[in-house]
Amino acid sequence: MMTEQTPMISVKGLTKVYGSTIAADDVSFAIDKGSIFGLLGTNGAGKTTTFKCALGLAFPSAGTVRFDGEPLRPELFERISYVPERNALYGWMTGRDHLELTKRSFRRYDAARAQALLDLFAFDVKKKVKQLSKGQQSALALTMAFATRPDILVLDEPSSGLDPVHQRHVLDLMIDAAAGGATILFSSHQIGQVERAADHVAIMHKGKVVLAGDVEELRAGEKVVEATFDGDAPAIAALDSDPHVRRVMRQGRILRAYIRDGGNGVANMIDAAKPVSLRVLNQNLEDIFLAAVGDDSSSAMAAFNREN
Repeated sequence: MMTEQTPMISVKGLTKVYGSTIAADDVSFAIDKGSIFGLLGTNGAGKTTTFKCALGLAFPSAGTVRFDGEPLRPELFERISYVPERNALYGWMTGRDHLELTKRSFRRYDAARAQALLDLFAFDVKKKVKQLSKGQQSALALTMAFATRPDILVLDEPSSGLDPVHQRHVLDLMIDAAAGGATILFSSHQIGQVERAADHVAIMHKGKVVLAGDVEELRAGEKVVEATFDGDAPAIAALDSDPHVRRVMRQGRILRAYIRDGGNGVANMIDAAKPVSLRVLNQNLEDIFLAAVGDDSSSAMAAFNREN
């Protein structure tokens, strides 16, 4: 008889209330060992609050968090690395000072690994943190995090301020660490990064997890029929009543219909309106995200375009 694997990170019913504001509302998810789990959400969705409560940097109002089946305790920090959204570096210290502090604080610190990361980011350890750009500060924080070869990495916007080349390096580091058995929980506003690196995601909106699952399974759940017309995309009444159509978006000449399984006839229905071009696509993580949060940004853009 097979025994169920204990999640490396388990969050159940996590709630955090600040006064009259519910920053995290009954948040639950589980992450298996060796998985890369992306946490997505708009600004103020509750991602950072969830990270802080999970790591004991804020006290949750309710709920539990377990790391490898255990509640958080000081000894576990030998196995955990955390990179916060706002850096926790000391402005008066140099990069070399920070690495020395990390070396003295973590038994797992690997000097050779640290040097390889410094070379990767082309980082000058002689400079004080206050002299560094935001991207260089991120590079230092990431070097410290990965140099201890942790079992668990919690990364809040880890590539913030980095150029595209170094952003890709961060993704490669995460993928390599997960391949070696590390478990990674990270957030990013760049949905493409999450789609490239994560195998599972949770989408937060207004403090709640509104969607979670395997990335490939979520992508396979719908198709997108995209049509371009000569003029403004027409309103096709039959689309609104078709049970296979979850939503329809019209933006200028472009019409997109998001179709659940079994909606093969929808493409023919749109084709009858004589578009210039028509194609059927797999939905991407951005489509999934916008659908989950209600596509508030598209509504706001549409309102802006009407007023201007």
